[in-house]
Amino acid sequence: MSTTFADLGVSPAVARALTKRGIESPFPIQKLVIEDVFDGEDVLVQSPTGSGKTLAFGLPLVDRVAADSRRPAALILAPTRELARQIVDELDAIARARALKVAVVYGGVGIQPQIRGASKAHILVATPGRLEDLLERRALTLNHVRTLVLDEADRMLDMGFKPAVDRIVRLIPKDRQTLFFSATLEGAAGKLAATYTHNPRSHVHTPKRELDAAIAHRFVQAESQAAKVDLLVGELKRDRGSRTLVFVRTKRGADRLVKKLKTKGVHALAMHGDKTQSQRQKALARFDRGDIDVLVATDVAARGIDVPDISHVINFDAPEDADAYTHRIGRTGRAGRSGLGISFVLGDQAHEMRRMAADLGLAGEFDRREGKQHGSGPQQRPAGNGRDGGRSHRQGQKGARQGANHKRHQGGGGSTGPKRRRRRRSPAGQSPRD
Repeated sequence: MSTTFADLGVSPAVARALTKRGIESPFPIQKLVIEDVFDGEDVLVQSPTGSGKTLAFGLPLVDRVAADSRRPAALILAPTRELARQIVDELDAIARARALKVAVVYGGVGIQPQIRGASKAHILVATPGRLEDLLERRALTLNHVRTLVLDEADRMLDMGFKPAVDRIVRLIPKDRQTLFFSATLEGAAGKLAATYTHNPRSHVHTPKRELDAAIAHRFVQAESQAAKVDLLVGELKRDRGSRTLVFVRTKRGADRLVKKLKTKGVHALAMHGDKTQSQRQKALARFDRGDIDVLVATDVAARGIDVPDISHVINFDAPEDADAYTHRIGRTGRAGRSGLGISFVLGDQAHEMRRMAADLGLAGEFDRREGKQHGSGPQQRPAGNGRDGGRSHRQGQKGARQGANHKRHQGGGGSTGPKRRRRRRSPAGQSPRD
């Protein structure tokens, strides 16, 4: 007999609200976590995006907060505006089933309406920068917070939010319950988790490979950066009407690609950190409604995208690493639906991309990539041409050093392939106050 939400302790009112949304059975991550949260325990959870973690902490949170509690009684910290909005969208209906109010605060929009909403909210969802703005204005107090949730904590570290989060946490009572969710619990994220939690129950949720079988993976060889545009247009026109999310590496790249697609008769919208919050929300709403079929996004902007009907994810620019690939492709194939992930591969990216694919168990799919030249094995690097950093064995040590330096500074001569992740205080063009 399958586990139900009632079996996990979810109240009848909240269970009915879930049923109205067509949610009948808990996901694996929810089965792991919900009972621990109901027990009042601190919880550490390592889980990927798209696993259902919002309801894993949201359902017991809503049931544990009393309607007459002093406000806010619970605080959820999120790294991006899009993720904060997504959390509110997930929790609003179930919170109303128990007469609770949920509010969100994030940068890029007027602060006064957010101040009014935050002061009345039982559950407050916030990005660190804007929450500090409200605290500096003494617009609210965190003295009554009994549950703290840090969602996508690893991303908050990547974006340089640790000092702000530290200051915020110091304002919350020490006898709180802390729920810590992250894509990794190693390194800096693990140290942060140990600092914020007390005797936590830990869960590592790695979806079984057969659960990912609904997503097919294709790799397509591209002769040049310019050739990728024609490949993309071909994919979009072949599956016209399918909802497609296209990933690029930079904000300028997103805008340029949208313009190039327009000249090819494909209407798309860009979503990145230089867009205003209003522009980003409108683009996402049009994509969600199906007014447009193609959304071009950078990794940071796409962090909070949760559109269930995305059928295709296309890596126009190669992902930074295996984690980035997983986060990107995980935007399709959700809630039991099938999906397709397509990645374009330039010649000088083949070696690194093949290694990443092998780490993900996709070496076979990569080796069968479309457009691969006959005889070009996965370990063979392209001949050096002054741009791709390739070197023959006849080159001396000086030439080898020059090639290595060129590759390090130029990304392999225009390559957008996977590279070693480096910690940054914030992505270019995005303030940690977001």
